[in-house]
Amino acid sequence: MYRELEEALGYRYKDRSLLQHALSHSSHANEVQRDPLRSYERLEFLGDSILGFVTAEYLYQSFPNKQEGELTRIRADLVCEKNLSEVAEQIRLGDYILLGHGEAQGGGRHRKGILCDVMEALIAAAYLDSGFAEAKGIIYRLILPKLKNLAGNHDYKTELQELVQRKKGQLLQYRVLEEKGPDHCKEFLVQVLLNGQEIGRGEGTSKKRAEQAAAACALAYSKE
Repeated sequence: MYRELEEALGYRYKDRSLLQHALSHSSHANEVQRDPLRSYERLEFLGDSILGFVTAEYLYQSFPNKQEGELTRIRADLVCEKNLSEVAEQIRLGDYILLGHGEAQGGGRHRKGILCDVMEALIAAAYLDSGFAEAKGIIYRLILPKLKNLAGNHDYKTELQELVQRKKGQLLQYRVLEEKGPDHCKEFLVQVLLNGQEIGRGEGTSKKRAEQAAAACALAYSKE
């Protein structure tokens, strides 16, 4: 039942009850399970802290020249409701959330706040199921690549190039996969390849922006 969701998360839960717990909205816990503690809210509380720490650690290590205030702003952008709900939509999380009848009828499966909360609950459930590394893996795979949306604030291409050059004989290339829209409002989709293998993709309103976004995506995965 949850196989496709787990594939999208990149993690398979050993304790299936933990996964179900993370997907249970309070309306379902009250109506079906008759136990408000069976909702995802306690897991969300834990997942929020794990997400905040992993993101802070990543930014601290990745941007040694940025001040505390800027790091705080970037972290807030990364873990905001908008970003987390977008990730949830990408993996079709709403299809799996357990809702009470009224909440389901009211469009709860697509409510940004609910999607955001369940993402955090799933991170906590992975932590309780298998430990910190698995929870961190979900964050690195799905959430940190959203740094590409902030690519204008940092030269990710240079950072990626410096990382690649640590090993001799590496070839880094950028390739435009798609160009769409009218001339005054172009959108570009670019992939970055390392020795012919794709390591990231990014979108932008210019080739340069799209390349920066692709590099940011590649860096997020490389630091996993």
